[in-house]
Amino acid sequence: MTATSATITEALKSVKGPDGKDIVTSGKLSGIVVTGGKVFCSLTVDAAEAQAWESVRRQAEEVIKATPGVASVLIALTAEKRPGSPSAAPQAASQGGPGSQPAAKAAPGVPGVKAIIAVASGKGGVGKSTTAVNLALGLQSLGLKVGVLDADIYGPSMPRLLALKGKPELLGGRTLKPMEAYGLKVMSIGFLIDEDTPMIWRGPMVQSAITQMLREVDWAPLDVIVVDMPPGTGDAQLTLAQQVPLAGAVIVSTPQDLALIDARRGIAMFKRVDVPVLGLIENMSYFLCPHCGERSDIFSHGGARREADRWSVPFLGEIPLELKIREMSDSGKPIVASEPDGSYAKIYKDIAAKVRATLEGSAGKRAAPKIVIES
Repeated sequence: MTATSATITEALKSVKGPDGKDIVTSGKLSGIVVTGGKVFCSLTVDAAEAQAWESVRRQAEEVIKATPGVASVLIALTAEKRPGSPSAAPQAASQGGPGSQPAAKAAPGVPGVKAIIAVASGKGGVGKSTTAVNLALGLQSLGLKVGVLDADIYGPSMPRLLALKGKPELLGGRTLKPMEAYGLKVMSIGFLIDEDTPMIWRGPMVQSAITQMLREVDWAPLDVIVVDMPPGTGDAQLTLAQQVPLAGAVIVSTPQDLALIDARRGIAMFKRVDVPVLGLIENMSYFLCPHCGERSDIFSHGGARREADRWSVPFLGEIPLELKIREMSDSGKPIVASEPDGSYAKIYKDIAAKVRATLEGSAGKRAAPKIVIES
């Protein structure tokens, strides 16, 4: 028997919330996605009632697991403030003005993980995911134990970049065992859904999914988790800043002005929530003709370096627009793993060495950011 959204919905009518109403007719249940026996949905409740609803979420999970045709379940419990409540529209800031109120303290780091860094971009299409996975492999080449969290809920890339298929093993309770490739521990929403399935999720659902992939995965022991962020400056970035003490962020941009405008927003956002910017990388920095060796600056050149100087953050390096990097990425064989002694792998390894040096220089100097609500 094949599970469908209709059969899941019908089964969940037996689950009642603290208010005595079933979660379907009460309108708390939303976003049901069923693909290949994998079920995803969301329970949206008021933030003040979140603790009371956790047991309901667990009960709903058990009901879905017992439904014929279901292989795995992920239920996001999303807590939202009622309109008009003082913190319904919080604004994150590194310092509060008069009347500012501190929000809930940021959660501690992930047990057994020494550092977490975000690889981000202001816009899509700049090669952020390819950079993230090769940076992770570069850090690994320095002797570190490394994991990769694919936090791009809407466009997960790690399953393809690392040629990983299948689904994570459940170790007991709610803890997932990460997948592994080239010695990296890897977790992605892409392991839990089909490649062509759209994730039509609202912001709170994204936040909950990212939190679960951080907190309910057997990551330890690791020296660093590299988080491949979705493009932009939205819910995913703020979730990471609030949920864990990020050691820093690496910003990836192409050299042209249009991309750098968005990169500036990324730098400003991380500074706003008190996350150190470890540096900028200029991807697709130049092109060397494979036939004549002539260099062409297709997307201009040097823009990221100038931007790094402008913001007084480190410039980490230039990565060329290179056919082999793209081919290896598409085939699930990242260039640092497939040609570890090559010239392109050296570029990523040099960047990784700079990131590691910065991390070691700031070790123990930064606590989790304080997020305040400005009135």
